[in-house]
Amino acid sequence: DFTKDTFQVNVEKVLERDQKLSQLDDRADALQEGASQFEKSAATLKRKYWWKNIKM
Repeated sequence: DFTKDTFQVNVEKVLERDQKLSQLDDRADALQEGASQFEKSAATLKRKYWWKNIKM
């Protein structure tokens, strides 16, 4: 039956889309964590060299 087949295909597409969105969300979370770590490291390095320049 055409309607049943179409419905099944649509359900499969929705499930695939959900999986892709979940993966994208995980990657976005990892990117956010990396950006936060980079920001902290950059601030620490900036402070280190600021003090180094003051001592010269």
